[in-house]
Amino acid sequence: MDLTEVILTEGKVIQREVELGIDFFSYKFGDFKISRKSPVSIRIENMGDRKLVLEGTVDVEVLIPCARCLELVATGLHIQFDYETELDEKDYIDGYNLDVDQLVHDEALLCWPERILCREDCKGLCSTCGQNLNNGSCDCKRTDLDPRMAKILDIFSNFKEV
Repeated sequence: MDLTEVILTEGKVIQREVELGIDFFSYKFGDFKISRKSPVSIRIENMGDRKLVLEGTVDVEVLIPCARCLELVATGLHIQFDYETELDEKDYIDGYNLDVDQLVHDEALLCWPERILCREDCKGLCSTCGQNLNNGSCDCKRTDLDPRMAKILDIFSNFKEV
């Protein structure tokens, strides 16, 4: 988005609807597909002394894996920002241009959900074979031991063989 008009005139305000150009949010945990998105509503005001006020909102729906069974869950994110920044202070402002996609990406990090479940009673995956237990059971031996106690179970198993 070209900021020339607002940067050159102190007190100038512009308001725009900008299409979000990204189809994925990429993080260290992987790429998350955006399944639905609204235009970014953005307002920019020149406060003088190389300071801008950025305000805006965008709604996106992202496909995020369930924390238990890994099925994709359509998760709505309402991204809202409102702050004052100096020119060239942020990685999404380059000269007279605002990278709206980068701005939204950075703001999405702040409202990203900690944990997503497909449903509250999700049974997860079998720790032995990987079967999604929501779709049916498997024939694996079930032990309800705390996984941190697995070494002790190994020790007992070794004594049985003697």
